[in-house]
Amino acid sequence: MGPEAMSSIIMILLMVAIFYFLLIRPESKKKKEAAAMRASLKVGDQITTIGGIVGTICAIKEETIVMETGADRVRIEFTKWAISSKGTQSNQDAPATQEKESKSK
Repeated sequence: MGPEAMSSIIMILLMVAIFYFLLIRPESKKKKEAAAMRASLKVGDQITTIGGIVGTICAIKEETIVMETGADRVRIEFTKWAISSKGTQSNQDAPATQEKESKSK
């Protein structure tokens, strides 16, 4: 093996390491955090689905969650992987809207 072959092998290994630390590792970390959040859900928690539906958990089954939405108490069953976050997701424009309302008064 010549020095040129060694340098190309080192470059390939360097590229694999970069891909691992920039792409693969953060993605697997996010998946673990999401799985831990879904495992910690309990009845009464407020959740948001990946489709943007907000509701309160009223039953937890092995692979699904039954949630209640709105004042009309509609119950919908979702698979656990469809839960995006615990609590409601706030709108990024909400603080700006509240500031405008308080200034106009």
